[in-house]
Amino acid sequence: MRILLTDPILSRFAAELSHDGTDGHDWELLAGRPDAEIEDRLREADVLVASRMTPAMAKAAERLRLVHVTGAGYDRIPLDDLAPGVTVCNTFHHGRSIAEHVVMASVLLSRRVLRADRLLRQGVWESVAVDPSVRLGGTLAGRTVGVVGLGEIGRQVVRTTTALGMRARATRRNPDAPLPPGLDLDRVDGDDALGDLLEASDVVVLTVPLSAATRGLIDADALRRMRSDAILINVARGPIVDEDALYDALSEGRLGGAALDVWWSHPKDGGGARGYTRPFHELENVLLTPHHSGHTLETFTGRAGEIAANIAKLAEGEALTNVVRSPV
Repeated sequence: MRILLTDPILSRFAAELSHDGTDGHDWELLAGRPDAEIEDRLREADVLVASRMTPAMAKAAERLRLVHVTGAGYDRIPLDDLAPGVTVCNTFHHGRSIAEHVVMASVLLSRRVLRADRLLRQGVWESVAVDPSVRLGGTLAGRTVGVVGLGEIGRQVVRTTTALGMRARATRRNPDAPLPPGLDLDRVDGDDALGDLLEASDVVVLTVPLSAATRGLIDADALRRMRSDAILINVARGPIVDEDALYDALSEGRLGGAALDVWWSHPKDGGGARGYTRPFHELENVLLTPHHSGHTLETFTGRAGEIAANIAKLAEGEALTNVVRSPV
């Protein structure tokens, strides 16, 4: 089969994807190439491994059999423009990495490490040992984490935080669906119980996909239901949170802190390097990261292996895994 790889990150794992070139397929690495060139090459391609695809690319791909997205989100793949016979699959393997990021962010914010680091670089030693007015931080053990969404990321967040002694609760679309064994949750509610979760949680972690139902889910009213010392961690999609409402709550001291790994725009979309319009970078109670909470060697090694396995199944006529769009 003729396979095009356009994702710049997975291009680093070309050897794992092609089994060091011994898989018998014709791979073409096109990361960073102009869209027009990719459109032209797609006319002869059987498989596209990519994180994005334009409608023009989809219409040009007349013999395409499979689009394998290189991550979980497939919102940048124009499903409606693909030919009826094209299968679309995604892949994950980022849950543990993101869960560790959540723990790191929770500790940094609850112990005010960002402020302490900045001050010490300036020669200021701020500590309860020298200043009795400094507020003590706390451990994660004994606190409550509220997880909004219980997919792979949400489940890994529960496992990792409860291993440190936190209590966990969650909301999800179907609260009665069976849980994986060993998942320690105080309670699982439906989406209509989001307000109760916000009120009860010391740390709120957003892991739901972006959709019409979740866009603006955390608005001003939702933020008002959170505790004034609570922490909001968004590792899902930026527009799930109302940007203005979040900035106002943080800057006015109505929310303890926020860890933002996802934003309201992306440099790839021409939005500039920041991805936000309010000055979050001026706030001491915000941890800013460039959507890299899942970017670990383990994540991409796992993804490359799963994509390679799916391509092998396609060649053998076997059923694929993680299908998000079946041929019609």
